[in-house]
Amino acid sequence: MDGMELLRRLRQTCHMPVIFLMSKSDDMNEILGLKMGADDVVRKPLSQRVLTQRVKTVLRRVTNESRTDQKDDHIVLQCGQFRIDTLRHVCTWKNKPVPFTPTEFSMLQALVSRPGAVRSRDALMDAAHDAAVSLDERTIDAHIKRMRKKLKAVDDSFDMIETLYGIGYRFKEAG
Repeated sequence: MDGMELLRRLRQTCHMPVIFLMSKSDDMNEILGLKMGADDVVRKPLSQRVLTQRVKTVLRRVTNESRTDQKDDHIVLQCGQFRIDTLRHVCTWKNKPVPFTPTEFSMLQALVSRPGAVRSRDALMDAAHDAAVSLDERTIDAHIKRMRKKLKAVDDSFDMIETLYGIGYRFKEAG
């Protein structure tokens, strides 16, 4: 898939900042990328310094917007029939609420925010850092086991959290 298709799919589920790196010097591709929701476009060849500054600028703009717009604090992540409402601290599977601890909620949010992407135990520990004081790798495994158990209690066929042995975990992409 090309970058335009990737951006189209990404914008269906989230609004993270996106900078296009384009090799084409075609103004129409640049305009199309910006119209589709890219935050910036950089043409190749590029300077590392320029790219670094553009990333900082986009992140500063996004951070400032989220501070001034309270609606940005309300994020709803959805992957297939799984939904996380961050403002209300509510997770649902097939429209049925599933209660999670703050640590579990943070870990699920990290997994669901990038379906299909593998999250290492370290990444999940970092995601849950604010919610828990002390976590180690085995604690992450125990949390994943409890999260699966809670989701299977709502739907015995739940199998969206995959283990990649020796690597980490991922939330399956909705298909």
